[in-house]
Amino acid sequence: MLCWPKQGIGQMHKISDLAALHALYGKPSAPALRKVATELTPLYRIWIMASQLCVLSTVGPEGVDGSPRGDDGPVVTELDARTLAMPDWRGNNRLDSLRNIVEDGRISCMFIVPGSNNVVRVNGTAILTDDDTLRARFEKNGHQPATVIVITISEIYSQCARALMRAGIWEGVDRRADLPSIGDILAEMTSGEEGGAPYDSAWASRAEKTMW
Repeated sequence: MLCWPKQGIGQMHKISDLAALHALYGKPSAPALRKVATELTPLYRIWIMASQLCVLSTVGPEGVDGSPRGDDGPVVTELDARTLAMPDWRGNNRLDSLRNIVEDGRISCMFIVPGSNNVVRVNGTAILTDDDTLRARFEKNGHQPATVIVITISEIYSQCARALMRAGIWEGVDRRADLPSIGDILAEMTSGEEGGAPYDSAWASRAEKTMW
């Protein structure tokens, strides 16, 4: 059992500059940097369109917010290679995320697919619209969302799988065989210079050695 330090948070050593932070960690691997895209690629498109659940993170004058967003099909719709649309279906009407988007606009989405330990991140900006034509695109059973979140993509990349592996969240759940692997995505992003089957086959042993 972890106990709260007697000195309290105010007495803890605080890491207050980036040089001190970087000194505690190694440099990111080349694949971690090279897998970043600035718009939907064919394989990132497949991955995101397979996701029916994402966590939408926003920031605003009153603070930050993380909100789960789910649908019975793809949680977002592609408007073009750099633009996604997310209907705002009924919730608790706190409107924390929506207020942040109206006042700030910076967003991050973590797209999750059951059975996959990988998560695909989209960072960018968003606006909120009540455009009648766009709302009508999402009509279900005679209902339309009150608003639609329109996301402009700044970057897309896959997250490290270790967090979900440590949590064992998908143990006993069938893996999605139709998803592109991270090796596939990395090969796409590097024109075949890195990634592919060799990257995927070596991943499990690499992760095992660096899980904790």
